Amino acid sequence: QVQLVESGGGLVQPGGSLKLSCVASERTFARYPVSWYRQVPGKEREWVASAASGGASNYAESVRDRFRAYRDNAKNTLYLEMNSLKPEDTAVYFCNLIKQGRTYWGQGTQVTVSI
Repeated sequence: QVQLVESGGGLVQPGGSLKLSCVASERTFARYPVSWYRQVPGKEREWVASAASGGASNYAESVRDRFRAYRDNAKNTLYLEMNSLKPEDTAVYFCNLIKQGRTYWGQGTQVTVSI
């Protein structure tokens, strides 16, 4: 069983920045791809970014050039640096880890972008 704990969400004004963290209980964290998703009430969960086990990152078009996903394997942690935040970035942000065909999710952290 893998546990994921997100933190770092909060209220920020448009144009501001936040940094999210996701700490995994998995001691072999470095072996597995990890991702960030977000969800707004009443909508499907949306992929935001992924960080492969080798470190390469990919991004949804809506966040490319504003967000940066990276991992610190020594700390079993995935990060999401979010800059130039927009009201449409408001959502609950979740991290996930895929291990041996099974997907694990954290409980999510709320990000609200508003004046």
